[in-house]
Amino acid sequence: MTTLKDQKILIPVHEPSWKERLFFFISGILGSVPLTLFIDQSANSFLASLPDFYATFFAVVVLAPFVEEFSKAFPLFYRHGESMKSIFTLGLLVGLGFGVFEFLTYVLVLGAPILSRLTGIFFHAASTSITAYGIVTRRTGLFYLIAVALHSSHNFFASLMGLSLDYPFGVNFWVIGATLPLIIAIWLSMFLYDKVKKEST
Repeated sequence: MTTLKDQKILIPVHEPSWKERLFFFISGILGSVPLTLFIDQSANSFLASLPDFYATFFAVVVLAPFVEEFSKAFPLFYRHGESMKSIFTLGLLVGLGFGVFEFLTYVLVLGAPILSRLTGIFFHAASTSITAYGIVTRRTGLFYLIAVALHSSHNFFASLMGLSLDYPFGVNFWVIGATLPLIIAIWLSMFLYDKVKKEST
């Protein structure tokens, strides 16, 4: 007699259509952004009790990376039947949607310079694809934490870029510190994409 535990369900592997890809791009905006805002608002009561410097540091360097990387990866946990490559691609698209929305918010609503926010689009796409790789290789926690660490280090140095300091040789080391995690995230995303591409063929 077979039990439910013994039964297996076979799900055919398929590649997502352009409509599904578009859906995940949009879910980066309609799903991930509201979840991020909800968690941020919920944390405000705790942050209000801290001095301004510590509240800002905690929100930007600690809270935002954990919340945003989780929110972006959240839609990927409900996909079944895709190849490793397609899940990775969907992660990239969710992050891209999130990055585009964030870019438009900062530029159109908050008046931030376009060039200063443009790199965020690529960073969000890359970091979400890193977590996606963890999902498809069953090492979600590890690659989620890698994405969080890159995000946190980028935010840390970016938050210090406005400080007026005398830099040796006129080099702003905060800019270098903020750029390095971006380069690492993009390189790692391309490296992992190459791995899933080979494993999918």
